Amino acid sequence: MLIEMQIRGLMLDPVTNVPIVVLRDSDNQRVLPIWVGPVEANAIALQIENISSPRPMAHDLFRRLVAAVGARVTRVVISELRGSTYYAYLELDREGERVLLDARPSDAIAIALRTGSPVFVTPAVLEQARSLEVSSEQADQERLQRWLESLDPDDMGYKM
Repeated sequence: MLIEMQIRGLMLDPVTNVPIVVLRDSDNQRVLPIWVGPVEANAIALQIENISSPRPMAHDLFRRLVAAVGARVTRVVISELRGSTYYAYLELDREGERVLLDARPSDAIAIALRTGSPVFVTPAVLEQARSLEVSSEQADQERLQRWLESLDPDDMGYKM
């Protein structure tokens, strides 16, 4: 069963200064931080802040293309975690036909924001993400996890 997550914000990792997209479930029980590149973070931040660019960005173009071919993005699923790499896909509906497109989670999240599509995560990803964080540099990772779980949206650089 997939778990729906909300995009709670975008912030910088306090240790590495790498952008993080923070996802939380509706019960605020589970947090999934996904580290993303600066270009992807910018695309997400622009949409969170509702700032339009003078020319269409790639995610805007994708949204328009999907609509032009008579399809819609029904949801985004963060489906796997292999090593430290997350995998995702976009689920599209075109005239009743379900189409799955492989995507990087950062791009999938940027598209979800632009199309108003929900974001889901598999339970396995949430479980693996926890064991991954605890297994490497245990004390620092546990401290960071506790900090991320205790975040208030006001602590983040960008809010929903």
